[in-house]
Amino acid sequence: MQDTSTTEQETTITQPTLAFKGQGSELFSIQIVNIALMLVTLGLYYPWAKAKNLQYIYRKTEMADSPFTFHGTGKEMFIGFIKGIGIFGVLYSVLIYGMLQAQTDPGTYFICLLIFLAGLSVLVPIAIHGMMRYRTSRTSWRGIHMGYRGTLGSMFKLFYLNLFLTIITFGIYSAWFTTNVRKEVFKNMRFGNAQFSYIGEGSELFVLNIKGYLLTIFTLGIYSFWWAKDLIHFYINNILIEQDGKYSRLDSSLTGGQYFKLAVGNLLIMIFTLGLGYAWVVTRTMAAIVNNCEIIGEFNPDALAQTEEDYKNATFEDMADMMDIGLV
Repeated sequence: MQDTSTTEQETTITQPTLAFKGQGSELFSIQIVNIALMLVTLGLYYPWAKAKNLQYIYRKTEMADSPFTFHGTGKEMFIGFIKGIGIFGVLYSVLIYGMLQAQTDPGTYFICLLIFLAGLSVLVPIAIHGMMRYRTSRTSWRGIHMGYRGTLGSMFKLFYLNLFLTIITFGIYSAWFTTNVRKEVFKNMRFGNAQFSYIGEGSELFVLNIKGYLLTIFTLGIYSFWWAKDLIHFYINNILIEQDGKYSRLDSSLTGGQYFKLAVGNLLIMIFTLGLGYAWVVTRTMAAIVNNCEIIGEFNPDALAQTEEDYKNATFEDMADMMDIGLV
């Protein structure tokens, strides 16, 4: 017994801690300047505002007592921002034209609507792919960059197949759609010489959602906070990291009670500050998620080696933002 205990102690590896150390007051000082400059520039300052927000969030997020760094710039995002506005401008112009013709020429409206929806369906997989390539490439820790090696062709095939299955099952397949997209994204993510993967299953998410929906109704909405906690666990706890043949995974210890306090507190902050307290909402949320997350296994950040190339095309970073697509 003594020998076994000794062996176990010798093979124990200290896990790198994850922490978020941002303060609402610090982020607010950044955001209030951003708001003023966006007003003065009629919104054109938005890419620089987003870059500054991300730079703050990243440098306040630490692993093993070292901060992450976001290298993206407002200039990079501005170019993508303008391209995104142009693409959406064309699509919405087609839709508006169709709406104006709806009463006199329903056929034209139907065609315009189809063009608009088809355009959006093409943009979603492109935006996911482009966002992941840009965001990961512009993220580093101790000089080691992340990267995304997925191809646009693979994303298109997966997206349209899953979209088709979701449509013909009247939305039931959406749980599998969600998990399959995450599997495609994470299997192509790299952190230096470490590789990610996602092992969540659509059936698990489907059952989780059915349970959450029914219990939320029966408890008059109270269970919704625990449902949200279960979703966070599902999205975080199924992320694996492979490094030199050894596997680790992320694990969230966030409780339903903690999420209840977070959600209610954030709602009250937004109401009583008329939205000006959004900086505190962001930092409270980041702290709740990151500070209750740990890496379980044999992941060794000191053994990370640079393997990823640079990528500066931010076109679909902003387009994904416009469509409210967020994976990282």
